[in-house]
Order: sequence, then structure tokens, then C-alpha cells
Amino acid sequence: MRYITFIIITLLAVSAYGADFSVSVPTAKNGVFSNEQVFNGFGCSGENVSPEVVWENPPKGTKSFALTVYDPDAPTGSGWWHWVVTDIPANLRKIEKGKTPVSSVQSGTDFGRPGYGGPCPPEGTNHRYIFTVTALKVEKLGIDPSSTGALAGFMINMNAIGKASTIVRYGR
Repeated sequence: MRYITFIIITLLAVSAYGADFSVSVPTAKNGVFSNEQVFNGFGCSGENVSPEVVWENPPKGTKSFALTVYDPDAPTGSGWWHWVVTDIPANLRKIEKGKTPVSSVQSGTDFGRPGYGGPCPPEGTNHRYIFTVTALKVEKLGIDPSSTGALAGFMINMNAIGKASTIVRYGR
């Protein structure tokens, strides 16, 4: 009986959390970044252009979105925040390549500044870059560009009503 109750609760939670909510990164062909998205620095010579990010079927009640790009494979002990964008209006379903929505807020990344910072893993490694779009129950999170990725992540998670993630890879 406990097992059946667990399954029912899990199915209800998945359905309430937006089971059809999805995100993709069309700019990344076959799930791999091109040099256009790669960072220009730290030994890399990319163009550092943010990729197009598209999402579909957010949960009902979404009042805004947040986008995070995180590398769990960075040799830091805590990963690496590459991009943090909050206060994305609820009527949007994508971020254009090389742009961010005018009313959104780009918070600090592990590059020491707000805005997109492309991949540049150490030579001989292949890293995962997790793109997560979070549907939020508030229109504004109240954070600013000087906020850290950790603070933004806390605020995002405290106001989440659904999440969709995909992984893009890059190695050198």
C-alpha cells in the first residue's frame, strides 16, 4: 500500500510541476556548442555569443521565468555559473541568440560579472552545461546584477513552480 501511495503522490507532483515543460538550445547542433558560443579568454578564442534558448509548455500560473547555465564539471569543487537571467516575462518562450529580454536581469556569474560567459573547459576535458528554465510564481525576484549565482539560485528555487533542463556539451 505504501508503494502505491508513493507512486500516486509522485505522479501528482510531476503533473503539478509541469511534466510537459521543456527547454532546448537550437544553436547547439547535436547538443554541442560551436565556437560562436565559446568564451574568449582563459585560453579559448571563441566569440562568446549567447545561444538561442527556447522553452515550451510552462506550468499554469507562471508569472516569470529564470534561465541558468551551470557547468557541474568545472574543476572548482562547486561548479561554474555561466549565465543567470531572471525576471524574464511570462509571455516569452525564447531568448534570441546574442540577446536578453530588455526587462530581464542578468546576475553575476563565476566570471565575476553579469552576462553570458561561454564554455572554456581545461584542455583534454569535455564538460556538461546544464540549461535550466524555471517557471516562477512571482513577476520579479528582486535581485540585481551584483547578486551572485548562489543568491540568484536560492531566490529562483524558493519561487519555482516548474523546471525544464537540457544539457549541451563542449570539450577541447
